[in-house]
Amino acid sequence: MVRNYTDEPVARATIERIVGHARRAPSAGFSQGMYFVVVTRSDTRRSIAALAGEDEYAAKGFDRWISTAPVHVAVCVSEADYHARYSEPDKLADGNELEWPIPYWWVDAGCSLMLLLLSAVAEGLAAGFVGTHRVGGLNELLGIPEAKIPIGVVTIGYPAADRRSSSLGRGRKPAEEVVRWEKW
Repeated sequence: MVRNYTDEPVARATIERIVGHARRAPSAGFSQGMYFVVVTRSDTRRSIAALAGEDEYAAKGFDRWISTAPVHVAVCVSEADYHARYSEPDKLADGNELEWPIPYWWVDAGCSLMLLLLSAVAEGLAAGFVGTHRVGGLNELLGIPEAKIPIGVVTIGYPAADRRSSSLGRGRKPAEEVVRWEKW
């Protein structure tokens, strides 16, 4: 995750490969409820940055990483696609849609998001993420239908030196604290 980019553009073919990988993320019942809005126009990227409060972030001495990223990908999910898929005969349980003890559309959206991040790195790029809780008005700006819920925006580009987050100083929890073998 980076918070600063160079102004070098990213080739469209590269973006298509990255999004192509994200499209192949697993999805419950092969519902394929993920949608992506790719933004490369600088005016729209600046508008997304404004919605995300980039001015306030920059006022604290941080780089303008959202507006400078040459590519934005809004990751969206459609809960309705999952309900539709699980209303099909091969997915019905005793004639009814399952009760969704875990809303797998969110899990699958996370899988798509991770594939965007990893694919960008595999292409020699860097990526960042801003959650939609910080980007009010994204649906209106990008014309995203109400039934498609954006989870956030992945920024992609060539990395530039950046001021590292204070969160990184925390370090990772030790493996023995978070990994169990055979049982808890």
